[in-house]
Amino acid sequence: MTRAVLITNPAAARHAARAVIGIRDTLRAGGWDVEVRATAEAGDVRRFATEARAAGVDIVVCYGGDGTAMQAAAGLVGSEIALGLVPGGTGNILARNLRLPRRPVAAARTILAGATVAIDVGVVERADGQHYFAVCAGAGFDAEVMRLTTAPLKRRWLTAAYMVRALGALPEVRSADLRVTVDGTAHEVRAAMALVANCGELFPPYFKLTEGIRLDDGLFDLVTLRADGVVESAAAFLELLRGSKNGAGRVRFARGRTFRIEVIGGPPLGVQLDGEVVGTTPFEVRLLPGALRVLADPAKVLGGVAARG
Repeated sequence: MTRAVLITNPAAARHAARAVIGIRDTLRAGGWDVEVRATAEAGDVRRFATEARAAGVDIVVCYGGDGTAMQAAAGLVGSEIALGLVPGGTGNILARNLRLPRRPVAAARTILAGATVAIDVGVVERADGQHYFAVCAGAGFDAEVMRLTTAPLKRRWLTAAYMVRALGALPEVRSADLRVTVDGTAHEVRAAMALVANCGELFPPYFKLTEGIRLDDGLFDLVTLRADGVVESAAAFLELLRGSKNGAGRVRFARGRTFRIEVIGGPPLGVQLDGEVVGTTPFEVRLLPGALRVLADPAKVLGGVAARG
């Protein structure tokens, strides 16, 4: 019998009680032995996943948003234990790139029938230890938007809360002089945002960064965006949406496995990992290829991630 731990984050998940019962009962109806653990304080998700790994469970399922997913992943990276994602947060960007159903019971059914796929993750060393991401790590404008988008706003407006805060912050957008080091080679750029992306879509299916980004290709894609104020910000985002090429204007791209981003001669920028603000620049990213196993339908996964044994 498959042993599973279902981790729920009531602070991040909507309609938690009813959804958790539906998820649990669906998995049990599929023949799984399911233990439910609900978080009460910061750090519980990672601790529960780490304890499940030590106990030798087969599957860890988490119900919440991208932050909850990455806390669970932090306890499972490098192991053979697969992570099942049930989207219940605001953005659910990783789950949506994996093309998982939005409804909890439907997502639970996909987990039951799904195959294990191995995806890349990034690790960032901070003073308080290692932090992981599977969607993106960013410095500058995106981190400021995440900081401004409070939990009450997310509960009220859901994904639109990010849009509202982003629009409100546009008049204050300013570029900084950055030194960006990709696989040991340094470049100096002026940018309001530097984003290290593992997923091709940041607001699926509406906002695609660039073609060819895959969750399992062993590479991250760096996007830097130069803008000052509302008009230039709008022009830069249009350039990005239209598929700008390097040298064409305000948007630049690079690919690699290791990145360092630092400000030259100015105040540090905020840093976010999968929507969670984790401090300021400088920061370094290292790619861990295929380090996280997730349950999904390989035929639907964005970027054609292949099933793994």
